[in-house]
Order: sequence, then C-alpha cells, then structure tokens
Amino acid sequence: MNKSNRDLLVLFNQEMMTPQSIEHEVALLHELLYTIERLENLVTAHEVIDLNKYKVSNKPLVLQKLFRQRVLKPFVFLNCKN
Repeated sequence: MNKSNRDLLVLFNQEMMTPQSIEHEVALLHELLYTIERLENLVTAHEVIDLNKYKVSNKPLVLQKLFRQRVLKPFVFLNCKN
C-alpha cells in the first residue's frame, strides 16, 4: 500500500500504550482512511447540485469528472448524501 503524506493528529493515553502499539494503531487508521477515500466510495456517497442548469446528478461518470477537477464552477456543489 502506498503511504500518502498526510498529517494526522491522533490522541492516545501514552501511559497505557507502548510505542509499538501506537504505531500499529496509526497504521490501522491509515489503512481505514485509504479504503474510505477511494474514488468509488466517494462517488457513491455524493451527488452534484448544479444551480446553473437546475439539475441534481448522481451519475458516477459526472461525479468522477467533478472530483478530478481542481476548482469547481460557480454554483456547482458537491453534496454528501450521508
């Protein structure tokens, strides 16, 4: 698995955990986030609200294209369905 560069703030009670167990917990957290942040999972959980065209879309190809853009057009919003 490719370890991405991310800053995580993880709070542990260090008196109860050894450094090896803390590293193990951080590795498990990274694996969980890697799975959740996949594009297929993001597409499933979001929809696009386009106020320019007055449309709501949840088509996977439209969402994938929108997630890959750096900047959204004005009045185009990503809505989390959760």
